[in-house]
Amino acid sequence: MLENPAYALTDPARIQDLVTRHSWVTLVSHLPTGLVVSHAPILLEPDQSIVGHLARTDADGHELGRHEVVVIVQGPHGYITPDWYAGGPYVPTWNFVVCHLYGRPDLLTADETYDVLSRTVDHYEQARPNPFRLDQVTEYAQRLAPHTTGFRLVPSRVVAKAKLSQDKPAADQAGVLAGLDADPVHGNPELAATMRSYGVGQ
Repeated sequence: MLENPAYALTDPARIQDLVTRHSWVTLVSHLPTGLVVSHAPILLEPDQSIVGHLARTDADGHELGRHEVVVIVQGPHGYITPDWYAGGPYVPTWNFVVCHLYGRPDLLTADETYDVLSRTVDHYEQARPNPFRLDQVTEYAQRLAPHTTGFRLVPSRVVAKAKLSQDKPAADQAGVLAGLDADPVHGNPELAATMRSYGVGQ
């Protein structure tokens, strides 16, 4: 990812929030035989490492633990039409927030993997009125767990980017926000809310 200083996201709190809120990630390994890509849920730990799990066959395909990987965390994003700008000339673009976490993951033990599985369920169930817990089906879950591989990644490098029209004049930012709020085709209220949370258009 090109690192444009105008869009660099370096605030640790914002990066932590991005990883916590958008924890379904893309994991990419570069093996001698080529690229391997999988998708997985992750959890951000208090020490700023991430933990997650893959199906064991997928982990084997990545040769997980033997090579550096990049974990791609994709936040809110969306198409920006030039029709929304007050000035110009402009061309269409894409606004987005994204973070790349680099490093070599460590494999977890069977007990550690089961703990990650249980905590992952808790994380996604926590807002439900009656959260499901893995210990409700302990025997069944313990039969499935050996078919997964848990991992921990302590990032050796973090590259994050927030491209949110912050380089545009105030009138153009206002037009983008209005379009994202209400456009019947390309409206994207989540992206508009993200822009405002970053101080764009305020």
